[in-house]
Amino acid sequence: MSTDHLLRRVARRETHSSKAVPAVVTAVLVILACAYAGTEVVLAMLGMRPLLAAPGDMGAALVAVSTVAAAWLIVGGVVVALIGVLLVVVALRASRRPRRTLHSDRTVVVVDDRVIASALARRAADAAGVDPDATLVTVGRRTAEVRLTPTSGLPVDREAVVTAVDDEIARSDARPPLRSRTTIERTGKVGA
Repeated sequence: MSTDHLLRRVARRETHSSKAVPAVVTAVLVILACAYAGTEVVLAMLGMRPLLAAPGDMGAALVAVSTVAAAWLIVGGVVVALIGVLLVVVALRASRRPRRTLHSDRTVVVVDDRVIASALARRAADAAGVDPDATLVTVGRRTAEVRLTPTSGLPVDREAVVTAVDDEIARSDARPPLRSRTTIERTGKVGA
């Protein structure tokens, strides 16, 4: 296995969450249902009392489903369909953790999105000449949104803030790449 392939595999493992928990829960539920059905069949073959219902009684209940009110059948069908849709969504969703990889020639560098947000907030605050507490940065899947509240009475050079944020994003060379969206509030706050 090449080093590049190994590093990509480690990066993927660190930036995506495992789907083992939902798979194990589903498998355990299916195993329990099969074990119950098998137990009922064995008990019926031995002529012993069933735990809940004999296999013949379960078959008769399935045949008698047509006599149940249509509303109950619809509700049951909707519940089963929702469980199926939920399982499909869990299987197909991206399951990306809020982490990114940074460029490195020798190793894998994985950084939490909060660290990137903190660095962007610091650079935006420095470029705007405001307190870092007046800057809020949220990092999404593809976008870093910077919201800056200026000090009351002091203008903020929007282009300098955008340039500083974009420069910080370019310097980090994070994967997947980020685009910035900068918003400067119209009303300022009193103090530094």
